[in-house]
Amino acid sequence: MKIEQIRLDFEQARQVLDSYISDPQTWTRLEQAGDLLVGCLKAGGKILSCGNGGSMCDAMHFAEELTGRYHEDRKPLPALAISDPSHITCVGNDLGFEQVFSRTVKALGKPGDVLVAITTSGRSPNVIQALESARSAGMKTIGLTGKSGNGISAYCDVLITVPFIGHSDRIQEIHMIILHALVHYIEIGLTL
Repeated sequence: MKIEQIRLDFEQARQVLDSYISDPQTWTRLEQAGDLLVGCLKAGGKILSCGNGGSMCDAMHFAEELTGRYHEDRKPLPALAISDPSHITCVGNDLGFEQVFSRTVKALGKPGDVLVAITTSGRSPNVIQALESARSAGMKTIGLTGKSGNGISAYCDVLITVPFIGHSDRIQEIHMIILHALVHYIEIGLTL
């Protein structure tokens, strides 16, 4: 009986992925995001990423795929996940948790850079503040979210939404596929 529920989890994951890839807007938004990222890097800019909990892990993984290696042996690309625990606890304690990402964006973000902000709910106050700070700094913004994405949509140049109403695990699974696709897009784009 337990394994049947686990099998249903896999079925649900497949249904969410099938639904996501069947939407024509998926490919338009991925291309827009990929072009923003490639353009940023070609112009000498950098990519910052942020998120809470599992989304922070995704932001860190995205950045390390860029600074490290994905499919191709290539030079490291300038990317940084806002994930330093000493920074987060300092800012959270002294200024409030809502500012843990925006302070780094204000310190490091420049016009032409890109912020990739990840929030499955679309409503995380610290992610919204980071997006606001990025826009104020002249950065471009890409949001990865789930459900409707209404909370962050006003702050994103490109909004990538996994339209799933349910637990965040299904959304995070698709986010990881999206992030890998964007790294692949960047590697292709930088070799053309």
